[in-house]
Amino acid sequence: MKLREQMPELTGATSWINDEVTKEDLVGDKATLIHFWSVSCHLCKEAMPEVNDLRDEYDDQLNVVAVHMPRSEDDLDMGVIEAMAMGHDITQPIYVDSEHKLTDAFENKYVPAYYVFDKEGQLRHFQAGGNGMPMLRKRINRVLGEE
Repeated sequence: MKLREQMPELTGATSWINDEVTKEDLVGDKATLIHFWSVSCHLCKEAMPEVNDLRDEYDDQLNVVAVHMPRSEDDLDMGVIEAMAMGHDITQPIYVDSEHKLTDAFENKYVPAYYVFDKEGQLRHFQAGGNGMPMLRKRINRVLGEE
C-alpha cells in the first residue's frame, strides 16, 4: 500500500477471533492500527506486549486490529492461533487470513507489520520488523495530534 491510500475492506477472513469488525466500524471515529503477525514469528511474539500497551494506552483514541498471516501450512491450525492469542493477551479483534486475502489487499509481505490509518481511513504510516516501536508510537501520536 502507498501512503494516503484508503484502508481496504476487511472482508474474506477465514475466521475472526475476539470480535469481528468492518472498515465502516473503524473509519470516521478513531485512528486505526492494523498489525500483521504470525504464530511462527518470533519477532511478533516479542513485539506483542508493546502492541498491547499501545492498544490499552490509546483505548479511547485508537482502534487496534490484529491480522494473523500464516507463513506456512503449520500456521493454519486455529487451535494454535487461538492459544497464542490468549497466551499473548491479544484481546483486540483478530482477522484470521489463512487465504491471504487481506494480506494481498494490503500488498503486505512481512510479519510483524504495522499500518496506521487516520480516522478518515487513509494510510499514514507503515513499518515492518520487530524493532522501531518508538517510531510507531511517534507516528501514532502524530496522527492523533492532527485529529
